[in-house]
Amino acid sequence: MKPSAVLMLFAAVATGFAQNTFHGNNAHSGVYESPGPKQLGGVKWAFKAGGPIVTSPAIADGVVYIGALDGHLYAVDQETGKEKWNFKSRMPIASSPAVAGDALYFVSSAGSLAALDIKTGQPKWVYAVEYERKFEAKNLHGYPSATQTIPDAWDLFTSSPAVANGKVYFGSGDGNVYAVDAQTGALLWKFPTKDVVHSSPAVVNNTVYIGSWDSYLYAIDADSGQEKWSFKSGEDNTIHNQVGFQSSPTVVDGTVYVGCRDAHVYALDAATGRKKWDYPTSKSWVIGTPAVRDGLVYVGTSDSSRFMALDAKTGRLRFNFKAGAYMFSSAALAGDLAYVGDHNGRLYAIDAKAGKLAWEFQTEASKKDPMKVLNADGTLNQEAFAPLFGDFEDMYIDSYRFISIGAIVSSPVVDKGIVYFGSMDGNLYALQ
Repeated sequence: MKPSAVLMLFAAVATGFAQNTFHGNNAHSGVYESPGPKQLGGVKWAFKAGGPIVTSPAIADGVVYIGALDGHLYAVDQETGKEKWNFKSRMPIASSPAVAGDALYFVSSAGSLAALDIKTGQPKWVYAVEYERKFEAKNLHGYPSATQTIPDAWDLFTSSPAVANGKVYFGSGDGNVYAVDAQTGALLWKFPTKDVVHSSPAVVNNTVYIGSWDSYLYAIDADSGQEKWSFKSGEDNTIHNQVGFQSSPTVVDGTVYVGCRDAHVYALDAATGRKKWDYPTSKSWVIGTPAVRDGLVYVGTSDSSRFMALDAKTGRLRFNFKAGAYMFSSAALAGDLAYVGDHNGRLYAIDAKAGKLAWEFQTEASKKDPMKVLNADGTLNQEAFAPLFGDFEDMYIDSYRFISIGAIVSSPVVDKGIVYFGSMDGNLYALQ
């Protein structure tokens, strides 16, 4: 399908700065210049969106931008928490925005990449992809019936765009990776994979690194769209549970670090795709994007509810923090602490060297816990997750349970001593 030019950009698009794109920068290192709060001083402000938030904020020139499942992209004053404008999409927004120049870019669940004017929220142009969809498979996660194609409720995010050298890169549920002109929205190239691409691209040294649910991680020439190499991860052709890259890659010091649903964290040579090491996570998905600093790789797991630090060179475990529930959030490294969200509605601030809890924040929804899905220590009450239908519908009921406690799957951003993140209770929080 052809791009639709609504308006043209009036300024050149530059690569994002430290808070302008998903996980801090186009390398996805998750490292922020400003230290965050060493102790929790409280909520500076909370902005209430019209629906749950699974995306992560971007910050530029005193404005915090974030999308929500009510279909709105919000611009919020960084100091006051007051809304400046909002843009309404036809479908829920599960893509974290990227800001470059005077434009904001996000991937719409309606099947398009949109460019908005950051001052007004008005669309500049829209590029329509073939279609958007969730990952789906027959007999998914072992749910009956084996002949029914089931959309995966745990496929929470769509691809978040990266802007580099005048181009916008993103993945799509149609199985393609796209590069479009940042000023006009014109298609520059399209790279096909064999399944849904909801991983977000890292762009380093003129190479686009991105994973697909087809079990491959790809390195693609940023100018030509030609494959440089691909890395094959594990397969699961029976229940399609232990397969696919939902995590986004991080590229630091010539190495690609990425989690996978095949229950591994991988370290690959960025130039060749050769595997340097892998760390197995006992059949627990790795959904979050690794954060990398000072020779350590920080990442969380799903069912085993761990937040880990791994040696960047060897993959050996350096510490293991026991969280309460699933971790889909990607950590922000700022000062001496790692800030990361949890499905139990808590944000943890963890000593990045010792792996000890410095402080935690709990959403009001988590404190109230109306459906009694949590134990007192923040772990999941398994009795509350007893199946109701005995089929895939239970996945979606579980999603509602996590909405009820304000699960934090958003990845925090740290700027000027404040931690910003969204929650499934519909709030964008600023903690000081």
